[in-house]
Amino acid sequence: MANTILVTGGTGYIGGEVIDLLLGQGKTVHTTVRNIAKSEARLRARWPDAGANNDGRLKVFQADLENDAGWEEACAGCDAVAHIASPFPLAVPKHEDELIVPAREGALRAVKFAHAAGIKRVVLTSSAAAIAYGQPVEKTHFTKDDWTPLDGLPVAPYAKSKTVAEAEARKWVAVNAPDMVFCSINPVAVFGPIAGDDLSTSVEVVKKLLDGTIPLTPNMGVGVIDVRDVAAAHVAALLAPDDTVRDGRFPMQQKYMWLREMAASLRESVPEYAAKAPKRNMPDFLVKLLAPFVAEMNTLKSELGKTRDVEGTHTAQTLGLTYITAEQSLEDTARSLVAHGVLKP
Repeated sequence: MANTILVTGGTGYIGGEVIDLLLGQGKTVHTTVRNIAKSEARLRARWPDAGANNDGRLKVFQADLENDAGWEEACAGCDAVAHIASPFPLAVPKHEDELIVPAREGALRAVKFAHAAGIKRVVLTSSAAAIAYGQPVEKTHFTKDDWTPLDGLPVAPYAKSKTVAEAEARKWVAVNAPDMVFCSINPVAVFGPIAGDDLSTSVEVVKKLLDGTIPLTPNMGVGVIDVRDVAAAHVAALLAPDDTVRDGRFPMQQKYMWLREMAASLRESVPEYAAKAPKRNMPDFLVKLLAPFVAEMNTLKSELGKTRDVEGTHTAQTLGLTYITAEQSLEDTARSLVAHGVLKP
């Protein structure tokens, strides 16, 4: 049984929820941050009972995805690793390698340093982006067996980065550490309560639907999964019997929703905050017209009219989960944004 677990990216949305669950179960947690001077105080404030200065159950280490420094120390004494840290920007980078290189190098460092430390289990946070992109528009349903192809249709940098990182980590483990229990968690867009004002890209969507930043809904959708379920899946994968998760791939989605459906759900569940939620759709031609001038429209342009419905039932059944509904997740996101002062009521 794993009692000491490394969770990379402890200040992130998913990483924080995983740490919360593990500490709640009495585990000792090592976590990595890019800049300990900037981040440690925030982590200690969230879990004040977990110790200070690495003398308790939460130990903080500085380690970067593209540098070896700190990884050996972070892995020392651990029984398992949840590698969650990975870049996820709001805007498309100037060059795809800004995402691909750190995602790939970070995933490889996680498995390499885990193996060197004698750690036998690594759970990688991948993404549905490694499953459901680069496919013909007529393909709308995806399962754990699907992979985003990189040698055909154009693939956005983020989707490419997650695909490359997962594939390279799996390949390295198969060749160099065949006894390691390796699996990936592949969530769609992640929503749910926040812990502070540093918002994930997905949560930003809810904020913008409610604050009027998105006055019309583009003709696109996203899969919805709650951060609490994603964290629960990580913990289940870290602690489950070897044969349950070995070489596993665990897509996570509760429901696929068009943005217009998300806006309507928010108007129904939190009407007191949804006065500015859009009620009309944005014509495709307008998205394309604005694309050269508005970075976010340029990103949306390639998603117009596409459905990426990812099957999450296999993961729920295998890991023993009951998903929070998409509607409840969106409501909880909105209420949390208000509670933290990010969204003004």
